[in-house]
Amino acid sequence: MLKKTLKWLAWIVLIPVAALAIFLIYITTSDYKPPAQVELQANNNSTTILKQGDPFTVTTFNIGYAGLDQGQDFFMDGGTMSRSSSKGQTETNLSAIEDFLNDTQSNLYMLQEVDVNSSRSNHINQVKKISDSLPGYSDTFAYNYKVPWVPIPVTHPMGEAQSGLLTLSTFNSTSQTRFDLPGKESWPVQLFELDRAFIESRLPVDNGKELVLINLHLSAFDKGGTIRKQQLEFLADYINQEVKNDNYLILGGDWNHSLPSTDPSKFPTQQKWPEWLQAFPDTFGPDGFQWAVDSNTPSVRTLDVAYQEGINFLAVIDGFLVSPNVEILNVNGHNQNFENSDHNPVTAGFKLK
Repeated sequence: MLKKTLKWLAWIVLIPVAALAIFLIYITTSDYKPPAQVELQANNNSTTILKQGDPFTVTTFNIGYAGLDQGQDFFMDGGTMSRSSSKGQTETNLSAIEDFLNDTQSNLYMLQEVDVNSSRSNHINQVKKISDSLPGYSDTFAYNYKVPWVPIPVTHPMGEAQSGLLTLSTFNSTSQTRFDLPGKESWPVQLFELDRAFIESRLPVDNGKELVLINLHLSAFDKGGTIRKQQLEFLADYINQEVKNDNYLILGGDWNHSLPSTDPSKFPTQQKWPEWLQAFPDTFGPDGFQWAVDSNTPSVRTLDVAYQEGINFLAVIDGFLVSPNVEILNVNGHNQNFENSDHNPVTAGFKLK
């Protein structure tokens, strides 16, 4: 009898262990491992050439997969939720985001956390919906999250994740490239993490130069910021190479740092500075580069609880870094009170000197 009981106990232990091993083998063999550079396609590429001296606008917006509206929290930030509250709410958020993009009418859009086929956003192809809603724009997409199944939180796992960066433009571009960013978590955590990257779009200018447009989304939850440090070093090297070519540079997106010339303490809150948020290093970048940020409008909120004005910690982590030959005309953070995303969009006007 004892021998039979031990046998059953052994099976009870071995079955989940074997299932976990099979799952990890599957996830490991199917892990998305893009090369250092991937050539991308600009669908509906415009023929309009950007002109030196003419003003134009750029908007950056982390749309939070149209699932991180006011009523949401997120488990990675101390909350409990891992998916949008419902398909209907996802569609409501996405429709509001599309309306904003159409109303703003920027020449260039740099979007982050745009899902293609993810459980968290009810498998809605947001890239297609947003692109279709802006027929006068080219669209370029790059994956930075491609996992067959994210098994956490255990009680309500995030599930399938296919998401990335989306750049939309009314100007002609000659090339679009996905650059893989360095810095990875250790196995097996990396299997379920984002593969950080940026989209490089090269836009010809009528004076023979190029505008190099960078749509980026840096890491947030790496302990100690070691991965972010590697990513910034990579970006600094990239910028230095482009400066030698005497091109125009605009880098924009979600930097996941408190950006220079901004101060989160000016925004009322009942929370402490979150552990994941670091101040952007003052030593970054070549001389003469300038930040285009709206220090008076928060661009992100904490997600450990649903949004309540005056409660959540707020900061400015979305904005633009531009080369000295790019003139900043204006910067406007759109205070949407995080109604449809955990970020507020930021629009800047520029002119090429």
